[in-house]
Amino acid sequence: MSTPSDLRSRKRLATRQGISDTATRLFQERGFDNVTVDEIAAAADVGRMTVFNHFPRKEDMFFDRDEEGREMLREALRQRDPHISPLETLRLLAHRLVAQQSPYVRFEAGGAGVVSAGSQGFIETIAGSETLKARARAIRDELAQLLTLALAECAGREPGDADAQLAAGLLLATWTVALTQAHQTFRQSQDAKAAKAVFLAIVDKGAIGLNAAMAGTPYA
Repeated sequence: MSTPSDLRSRKRLATRQGISDTATRLFQERGFDNVTVDEIAAAADVGRMTVFNHFPRKEDMFFDRDEEGREMLREALRQRDPHISPLETLRLLAHRLVAQQSPYVRFEAGGAGVVSAGSQGFIETIAGSETLKARARAIRDELAQLLTLALAECAGREPGDADAQLAAGLLLATWTVALTQAHQTFRQSQDAKAAKAVFLAIVDKGAIGLNAAMAGTPYA
């Protein structure tokens, strides 16, 4: 039986998602810099302060899955099979995300109403805004720190471990290239299956180099 607290929590999450979906749709249609918070509030049928209560920064509405993605990486390493190395665990995560049709690796055209992080409209919206590009770079830096800490923790090493830093940097570089090439493949072919195949092929190829670079460490 749902408690009043549960109902309030679900309502809050629904309101947050509604704001984010509305904002992302407007950003894709008109460009991030051409949409105001007041316009988002009106389109989402909420007050201006409600928007800021959920999203302190305008760009947070666009990258609303950021924290969810971080937790996904942390959990993959926390719950890994002890017989599988941390780097292999993350390679398998990439394959699982594709198999589960995760929005992080879902490639689609991104017409009206499509707000998936894998849509072409999403990618083009970032490319058209210096603010979003700067936030994307910051998120990548934050992910590098998070991965470094998570890798070091699961290997029983110090938080600033140099091997963990190197592994995190190489892993993010691999995934960045894989996503970039996959989006390019989809843009040229409109074939989501081909885009996913490119993404996984580069992840797997990068994993070979990662394991070679990290040989002799607890990460490989």
